[in-house]
Amino acid sequence: MLPQSADLLAWYNRNRRTLPWRALPGVLPDPYHVWLSEIMLQQTTVTATIPYYQRFLARFPTIHALAAAEQDDVMQAWAGLGYYARARNLHACAKAVAALGGDFPAEVTTLQTLPGIGPYTARAIAAIAFAIPVVPIDGNVERVIARLFAITQPLPAAKPAIAAALQTIASQQAAIANPSDFAQSLFDLGASLCGRTPDCAPCPWASACLARAQNIAATLPRKAVKPARPIRHGAAFWLQNHNAEILLRRRPAKGLLGGMMELPGTDWHTTPLSIQAALALAPMPAHASTPWRHAGQITHVFTHFELRLHLFATTAPPASNIPGTWHKISTLAEQALPSLMRKCTHLAQSTAKGLAL
Repeated sequence: MLPQSADLLAWYNRNRRTLPWRALPGVLPDPYHVWLSEIMLQQTTVTATIPYYQRFLARFPTIHALAAAEQDDVMQAWAGLGYYARARNLHACAKAVAALGGDFPAEVTTLQTLPGIGPYTARAIAAIAFAIPVVPIDGNVERVIARLFAITQPLPAAKPAIAAALQTIASQQAAIANPSDFAQSLFDLGASLCGRTPDCAPCPWASACLARAQNIAATLPRKAVKPARPIRHGAAFWLQNHNAEILLRRRPAKGLLGGMMELPGTDWHTTPLSIQAALALAPMPAHASTPWRHAGQITHVFTHFELRLHLFATTAPPASNIPGTWHKISTLAEQALPSLMRKCTHLAQSTAKGLAL
């Protein structure tokens, strides 16, 4: 029996989640809100996203406000969400949309020409904000469809089969007539009843679910085995002067954490870095007023590798001429520091007394 989109929509009308970016029933949401939430939700959970979304929207209430903001202000507001290229693209996209008059285009192909908007995000904006009959496929949707049609091929190879199976439901009249609700109903089903541990009894598609019939729902979707995450090693340096300022530098615009502020540090190596080797790379002349002290080690997990940083701290002579800019320690919360660097600054401050800085 083919699952019916009307059954899912009826369930959604009774059980839809209340989310700050989601419009009331029967009302199309603001495309700015949809776009902002979709960019934030990439690689981030709904629970983690909500407070960031609310603070970000309060700070930049319109696409024009975001476009007019300084990039450092955008990066600072984004800090903690990770994947900072998203924030740079967010700012660039806001400028592009503002240049168009402030209105997002409604066509999927045109949306994809904007910075940071790929195929999934374009379809999500088109379906949710403009009621275009397309279906965005995220992890929740993949899980629902893999179970519904008992697709046992591991991801990512199973993506074409999942998309083809979904189309048999998306082409039904109820889905075509309600593309915004249909897309969001799939998200909600995958985030609730069809989560990692399926709750099949109340599911509107339980009777049509092939994985449930075969008692394999909890095993789907299957995923290809990932290689072990490699480990990289390096060091960071907390350099404090007598004016209660620390030295920061800006990372290159391109690449990981691009454009963000950071403590001076070494390159990241694939082999462990000894304390002696790290200190040989410290950005401090030999006549430092106090020797470098080891403040501890930071471990931070990125998507594709784990980073282990030795943290060292010292005070600088009054006339230190070291590349970078000095910032009051009291203003650190205002700086565009990524989560990795906030870990370092918190550790340095928590151990400062013990280090006699």
